[in-house]
Amino acid sequence: MDRQITAIRPEHRFDTNNLKRYLSGKLDSFTGNSTLTLQQYRAGQSNPTFYIETADKRYVLRKKPPGELLPGAHKIDREYAVQKALYSVGFPVPHPMLYCMDTHVIGTEFYIMEHVQVSTWTKQYKASAHKEIPAMDKLSDWLSHNLPTNDNEVSLVHGDFRIDNLIFHPTEARVLAVLDWELSTTGQPIADLAYFLMPHYWPSHYKIISTMGGITGVKGIPSPEDLISIYCHCRGIPNSLPQQNFFIAMAFFKMAAIAQGIYARHLLGNASSLNAAEFEESVEPLAELGLQIALSSTLAMPISDELFMLSPKGQAVLQHVKEFMRKHVLPAQQEVKEYYAKHKDTPERWHTPAVIEELKAKARATGLWNLFLPAESGLSQLDYAHIAEETGRCFYAPEVFNCQAPDTGNMEVLHLFGTEEQKRLWLEPLLRGDIRSCFCMTEPDVASSDATNMECILHKDKDHFIINGKKWWSSGAGNPKCEIAIVMCRSKSLDSNSDRHRLHSMILVPLNTPGVKKIRPLTVFSQDDAIHGGHFEIHFDNVRVPASNILLGEGRGFEIAQGRLGPGRLHHCMRAVGLAEWALELLCQRAAHRQAFGKRLYQHEVVAHWIAECRIAISQSRLLTLHAAQTLDTQGNKTARKQIAMIKVAAGRMVTKVVDCAIQVYGGAGVSDDFPLAEMYAYARTLRIADGPDEVHLSSIALLELRDQRRRAQSKL
Repeated sequence: MDRQITAIRPEHRFDTNNLKRYLSGKLDSFTGNSTLTLQQYRAGQSNPTFYIETADKRYVLRKKPPGELLPGAHKIDREYAVQKALYSVGFPVPHPMLYCMDTHVIGTEFYIMEHVQVSTWTKQYKASAHKEIPAMDKLSDWLSHNLPTNDNEVSLVHGDFRIDNLIFHPTEARVLAVLDWELSTTGQPIADLAYFLMPHYWPSHYKIISTMGGITGVKGIPSPEDLISIYCHCRGIPNSLPQQNFFIAMAFFKMAAIAQGIYARHLLGNASSLNAAEFEESVEPLAELGLQIALSSTLAMPISDELFMLSPKGQAVLQHVKEFMRKHVLPAQQEVKEYYAKHKDTPERWHTPAVIEELKAKARATGLWNLFLPAESGLSQLDYAHIAEETGRCFYAPEVFNCQAPDTGNMEVLHLFGTEEQKRLWLEPLLRGDIRSCFCMTEPDVASSDATNMECILHKDKDHFIINGKKWWSSGAGNPKCEIAIVMCRSKSLDSNSDRHRLHSMILVPLNTPGVKKIRPLTVFSQDDAIHGGHFEIHFDNVRVPASNILLGEGRGFEIAQGRLGPGRLHHCMRAVGLAEWALELLCQRAAHRQAFGKRLYQHEVVAHWIAECRIAISQSRLLTLHAAQTLDTQGNKTARKQIAMIKVAAGRMVTKVVDCAIQVYGGAGVSDDFPLAEMYAYARTLRIADGPDEVHLSSIALLELRDQRRRAQSKL
């Protein structure tokens, strides 16, 4: 069973021998010779939570965090007291075993409870069952083996939260009272939401519907998607519920157990309801429906998730990234904006703001670091595509996770093609985030859309190479931590009559090498883009570097470029999808609250159509990008060339159109610095040129499509 546990984190370690001695004699399974296994749950950010296993028992330990705490916070004594009181009168909560106030045992107060999730309701069901129902047993087993990753989030749970337990105001849209707290407990708050959503998923012919709050088809009841969106908005969490299937299936299991209990009371002759006998007919159908939902991968999930599922690790990391973005990254946007406004015309604008450096340290400490590189993160390109979309919702978010361009592409190059010495000198400090890098390819004096035009010259002199030439649009070169450049050069020693894709090389050039001159930062729509380290023109004047700095070998520059640009282009495209989602949110907010010519803006047909067209375009681009990522994972870079080229065109066009529509809805405000739309547009429009203009990719797509059509035709012969 995947319990989402890991080794105890260094900051939470304590003396396990002390714990073992303390528990010996206090809990039945602990003796002087007991073997104790102790691990930490990945979740449980407020009060650290640990999984304890002995030869025949499992427990959960909850403790206060170490260090100085805020007054009134982390009151695990209160948590224990509430749980103990509920348990003592038969409410379904884990059995609280003991509470320890002695801080000398493990450094803080703690308590021990039984390890359960669904076992309480399983026990209640089995105690009242009058016959074998295989679906209930299968559902119970599935729930036990698919516990959610965030089941350590504890709050007060109503336990029977449904529409007919609410008293509504007769004329106002508000609830006057929530009734029937008989099943209240402490537990995962999403359980109440899932229980409330459950009637949306059961058939209307169930006989218990009339008495248990059926709402299917009732006018005015919001859809599950709307309810989830409202719930997430009110709680301030990302607009998605991880492992939603688990909680809905759990609600059905709970309802089936309740129905079984009502019928059992009928058999005993002490039921309070006149129709208690009817509940028997509902137990098995509810269990079967719950099992169907449990095993489904499509319940209330976005279309992209249905077709391109993340790995279990990818799901966990994505949720972690979303939480980190919500709690730390997005709240810092105003501080970052103020930093660059304050230092707009000073050298400090090239430095990374302290708040971003602090966020980077937090991200690295929590394991959200180098997520783009499968060898480091253990994630697939498909996993990372979903994560990149999330980071696209904030201009500086990729840097927080050490996933910013051009460093990602350069690290991929060094990982794939670098020697061990090159990796030691440059890849390792890049992976740590100690330094930054730039990529020098585009040139001011030639049409760089045809990369074979590059004229920056590389020639060998004994055990060194000498470089002469001009480069520009060297992104990131303005950051003071930028120490290394990968430079694309034409090798002078190679035969000019050779294949034109075999004449260029890539070489590592430290930026402090004599002869390397940063001429100027270029502007993008009149902005120097300091937040991304700028885009510099750099001249190389007799720059001399060791021959060992060559990557892979002379004449292999385009071979390297194909390895570098595939994943990098994909990352750009998925971030563009995230940016477009952000722009559409802003568009809808403005359209819903702004009024013109006697109507809200969204009530004007043209604006409504823009919203619809934007949604269609974003969803199409997301699916195309995820398909490219999946192809890259399963068939490799070469096979994915057409898919990557297609999304490079489609994503750039899409995000430009969405941002342009948002600007139009905002009017003059849309092109000002009061809103992020102007900066979004600069990024979006640039994307249609960066890493190759649309026209180059269209030509490649056409050639690849003609090749594929020819192969299909030949296969039919």
